[in-house]
This record gives sequence, C-alpha cells and structure tokens, in this order.
Amino acid sequence: MLFGIKMEAEDFKNGQVLLIDKPLEWTSFQVVNKLRWAIRKKFKIKKIKVGHAGTLDPLATGLLIICTGKFTKNIEKYQAEKKEYTGTFTLGATTLSYDLETEIDKEFSITHIHKELIYNTAKHFTGKIEQLPPIYSAVKKDGIRLYELARRGETTEIKPRNIEIFEFEITNIAMPKINFRVVCSKGTYIRSLAHDFGTALNSGAHLSALRRTKSGLFCVENAIDPLEYVKTLEV
Repeated sequence: MLFGIKMEAEDFKNGQVLLIDKPLEWTSFQVVNKLRWAIRKKFKIKKIKVGHAGTLDPLATGLLIICTGKFTKNIEKYQAEKKEYTGTFTLGATTLSYDLETEIDKEFSITHIHKELIYNTAKHFTGKIEQLPPIYSAVKKDGIRLYELARRGETTEIKPRNIEIFEFEITNIAMPKINFRVVCSKGTYIRSLAHDFGTALNSGAHLSALRRTKSGLFCVENAIDPLEYVKTLEV
C-alpha cells in the first residue's frame, strides 16, 4: 500500500508522479537514486526509469517532482511550469556561489538600507528580465558544467538568460535578513536574484535559505520525505 493505494510493479512502469519534499543537503540525484533503488528492490525490477522535473540545489529544500516509467516522458512539461519559492536573502556579504556553498568573499555596509528602499527595489524585479546564472551552476559552457570550471578556479564568459518573475514579495525584514516569496519561470536562479538584489541596493547579498513550495499545480504540502516514502514501499 502506498498512501492507501495498492501499488504493483506495473504501476511504476506505466508511470507515477511522486511528490517529494527534498531534505536539506540531499542532491536531487540522490533522491532519484534512493527511490529507484527502493522501487527495484520492492518489486524485483531489474531496470526502471526514474527522473526528476527540475533540480534543487543541495542547500535548498522543498518540492521535487519525481516521475517513473512512461511518465518520464512528461518531465519537460513539468519543468516548464511556473515555480514558487520562499527563502531568505542575507544582506551585506557576497559569496562566489551566491549562496552558502562557498565562503563569504566580500562584505559591504548596509547602514544606508532601510525598509522603504528594500520594498521599492523589489518592484524592479518583476516581469521579463535578463539574468546571469551563477558560476557555480549546472549550466554547460562548451560541454562543461560551469561549477566544474569554478571549482578548478577557471573563469569564462557567461551569457544572460531571459527569464520572467511573475511575483516577488518581501514577506519579512529583520536586517540583515530579508524573507521573500517569488513566483518565476523555468530557468530562474534564485541565487542570482539574491546577488542582483544586493547589487541593486548598492550593497551585497547572498541566498541563505530556499524552499520550493509549488511547481505548476503541485504543492509541497502534498509531498513526503524520501525516507518516509521508502518506508511505505517496505511495508
């Protein structure tokens, strides 16, 4: 039984959409591998397709859509849907990865920043904009992931991407931390949004917390921890 529904090997082969609440520090690839292994073990399946519809960084939590079997053909469709995130920007410091993956490299004064400036600046980050992906990202340049170049200490020209931010809401200010909610298009890097927001404030900023709450019609409230999911397969 899986969430009260009897599941057989053929159900997973024909296709299932699994809503997973990704834990902190797990990679999206680790989630896929964990579930694939559990499904294969439970039903004694030698091979089954399992994939995710949109990577979450290890330091992010929240909704990860997992597709199995024939439903892996729908991954691109799910990836193209709007995403909603909540999280925290920390002002006054930047990192090379734009989040907490790397150490702080520069610090800035935030004495000039006040609530009205923050709210007014946020208004400029909605609509169709160009955004540079972080150098620590999975974007490929000449067939090589940018993060691989970054970890080797190499620099390269990064081309901006066209993205769209449908909603950008500042939900709380407790300097130097700013909580936010954002609804955005596929391909948006919230880490880059944090970095650019800090620059617009004539300071610096990095992403210190991130949670994906929605993807298309799917919500994290309906998702389950991957280890809990594995337990349901073991029953």
